[in-house]
Amino acid sequence: MNKKELILKDLETLVGVNQIVTNAEELYDAAADRYKKYAKAKKVLNVPVPVAIVYPNCTDDVEKLLKYCNNNDVNVIPRGGKTATEGGLENWKEHTLVIDGSRMNKIIKLDTYNMQATVQCGTRLQDLEDELRKLGYTTGHSPQSKPVAQLGGLVATRSIGQFSTLYGAIEDMVVGLECVFPDGHVSRIKNVSRRAGGPDIRHIVIGNEGTLCYITEVTVKIFKYYPENNKFYGYLTEDIDTGLKILREVMVNGFRPSVARAYSEEDAKQHFYHFYEGKCVVILMAEGPKGIVDATCEAIEEAVDKFKDGIIKKVDSSLIEDWFNHLNWSQQDIDDEFEGMKENDSHDGFTTEISADWETIPKIYYNVMERVKNEFDRVHDLTMLGGHSSHSYINGTNLYFVYNYNINCAPEDEMKIYHHPLHQIVIEETLKLGGSMCHHHGIGKYRSQWAKDEHLSAFYMLEKLKDVFDPKGIMNYGTIYPKADGIKKYIEQDLEK
Repeated sequence: MNKKELILKDLETLVGVNQIVTNAEELYDAAADRYKKYAKAKKVLNVPVPVAIVYPNCTDDVEKLLKYCNNNDVNVIPRGGKTATEGGLENWKEHTLVIDGSRMNKIIKLDTYNMQATVQCGTRLQDLEDELRKLGYTTGHSPQSKPVAQLGGLVATRSIGQFSTLYGAIEDMVVGLECVFPDGHVSRIKNVSRRAGGPDIRHIVIGNEGTLCYITEVTVKIFKYYPENNKFYGYLTEDIDTGLKILREVMVNGFRPSVARAYSEEDAKQHFYHFYEGKCVVILMAEGPKGIVDATCEAIEEAVDKFKDGIIKKVDSSLIEDWFNHLNWSQQDIDDEFEGMKENDSHDGFTTEISADWETIPKIYYNVMERVKNEFDRVHDLTMLGGHSSHSYINGTNLYFVYNYNINCAPEDEMKIYHHPLHQIVIEETLKLGGSMCHHHGIGKYRSQWAKDEHLSAFYMLEKLKDVFDPKGIMNYGTIYPKADGIKKYIEQDLEK
């Protein structure tokens, strides 16, 4: 009996047969995430399929599975929602189990007095949001993947939502959690508003991308919901700099619109083609209690007036509201894109998101634009190259670089010919100027080769976490922590036989 057969036999004694999936089509799907969506659709993935997908029903199941994998040198890929975009779910090992938490989907408690909700890891964010809305509350968390994303995956990848400028990112929302480490130890971080009991141990877990532990339960803050007070603003601007200055003005004056975004001309075209008029676009939204909304609206209008020389015209607020109402992707949208890639030699392109302080962001933007236009040898295939800021802070903002292209190569070569050279330029220019190469999509597997450059001397701390919590290295091989074969995959897109 070979190792694969032995693993499958052992699994049947650990969990029920109906919790184990070995269907070839599902294993192929589990071999990679949306990072290699085109190659996946074209059936040319160059990574091994996992041995099985296992669906735990409870924390005890996760504990048993991790202990088994740790004792038998079996790689584990934790999965929750399947919306990862940076290769974090891609399989690089022959003997791998994908442990999918989607059956652990119970909403445990909605505590409106203490303003928090506790759920199992596989609870869909949309389901939690729907139940809270019935009571007049919201999570405040709204990534584009909201209809399908699951809470465990959102916490593991340090997710952010479209309304983060007001409500914060997932790390600002997490109160407590439960997780399981490779040796089977279950840790529960209790739910308190704040404490000074040493370093904040929540952050060992938040953003670990399945490399240290498996998240089984999450408690997040909730907020009162005031949709009747929502106000929308939109403007056409001469350049993206004007938009960034408006965002900065609002933020440094102490106000928190729920949405604050600035788009370059090219990026505005694909989102606001019906009104952008070939110009840059800035959009803002205020929400919450009426008094706060009124004050925020006044601050927005004052910021716009301060930079009015760069503003061309105001946009009808109903157009901005309608855009937000159709922004999220359902499972049907994801499936339709996948089917479209099967038939066509194209897809909806890629994004690489970074962050930096206010002074540095425009420098990174223009440096990247110049390098791509002068160095990228397939620049003639680009159908769009632009960017937008969508998550701001008092001391800086993020920037999405967005690029679409015609694919004039074999499907298996698409990443190395198109995405990787563009990706590398963005990362190099960001790190050169002291920004972060990953604002909220995580490091995954294809940014891991720059992980040491991202953290510099602080990478020591990250390495020690891996040494202590996953000394046998069975958790999500290749993610966050750089591996030599990962660099080979990035450059050559080919596994050694």
